[in-house]
Amino acid sequence: MKRSRFTEEQIIGILKEHEAGVSVADLCRKHGVSDASIYKWKARFGGMEVSEAKRLRMLEDENTRLKRLLADAMLDNVALKDLFGKEVVTPAAERKAVAHLVDAHGMSERRACKTIGCCRMTMRYRTTRTDDAGLRQRMKAIAHERRRFGYRRLHVLLKREGYAINHKKLFRLYREERLAVRRRGGRKRAIGTRAPMLVPIAPNERWSLDFVSDQLTDGRRFRILTVVDDCTRECLALVADTSLSGVRVARELDRLIVERGKPKMVVSDNGSELTSNAILTWADQSRVAWHYIAPGKPMQNAFIESFNGRLRDELLNETLFTSLAQARVILECWRADYNDARPHSQLGWRTPSEFAFTFHPRRDLTLRYIDGSAPAPVASTAHTGKPNSQGELRVG
Repeated sequence: MKRSRFTEEQIIGILKEHEAGVSVADLCRKHGVSDASIYKWKARFGGMEVSEAKRLRMLEDENTRLKRLLADAMLDNVALKDLFGKEVVTPAAERKAVAHLVDAHGMSERRACKTIGCCRMTMRYRTTRTDDAGLRQRMKAIAHERRRFGYRRLHVLLKREGYAINHKKLFRLYREERLAVRRRGGRKRAIGTRAPMLVPIAPNERWSLDFVSDQLTDGRRFRILTVVDDCTRECLALVADTSLSGVRVARELDRLIVERGKPKMVVSDNGSELTSNAILTWADQSRVAWHYIAPGKPMQNAFIESFNGRLRDELLNETLFTSLAQARVILECWRADYNDARPHSQLGWRTPSEFAFTFHPRRDLTLRYIDGSAPAPVASTAHTGKPNSQGELRVG
């Protein structure tokens, strides 16, 4: 609206002159306005005082401002409803939302930022991060090769190859590349109290063994005997066959004893093959303590159960076996990779072979001194276990 040359006070003063007897024509000549302006002023300000005119002008200005605010609020509401329906929380999402409001609704950048409640510096910021293309490609290659590895194990493998990267940055890249591993199945949680399981402090102090079942592509079933050293977490054997009797288990244990030495104890469940006369005779002749866990308590043999879970998740569920010979070759390759390359979280992300190497006594510790005295032992004597009547392992 075009602003008048006269203020309210001046207009009311002109109208007072007209009321005092001055004609309209004289007022027009005196003030340089048309008679239409005089009659328009009279219709609007006739009979009003200066204070009343000021108040009317203030009310009109307030009404105009409120109308503008209402129009802006309605436009902002329509613009917000036109967004993508997702929460705008990240800086990238805020920049995308502001660009959409500017393009689709003709808003200014300032108003669009105010509408969604973000800072304008977010729009002006330009990132200085590198794209890390080489790191991303290598991370994706390892993740596709080892599909069941999470970002922590990928971090360990990348550090081995010389990539100096923080685990938080790797986790960000890991999420951006959508490499998250989906957990299979549900977790069974034990109810009630549980006793902590004793961890051996030396190799060959306790072995755990169990059976895992799988099938070939033609539907034939086969079983895998798994043997693990509970101290070093090494996989000692993966024996695959269509039938594994107690005699076969005893023969494989004899082979392991020749290679590694005799264990102090073997822990297993109460399967028919492991409670057979062949196993009982072998344990008696070999003088190896054989401990059976309580029926229905697989957590008492947690080391081998955890290993079986990794074996099934990382190999058996990812591989189709066409023949028993192929299964044996693949199992042996995976066992070598598990012992020599795969980082273990409970061993400080070292491999089982690296952890087992720390137990090898150095030559200078095995030699006696010249005066006949022997060096002090490196570790205390391990606790021995005794099976009680309920089949639980307790400290003797």
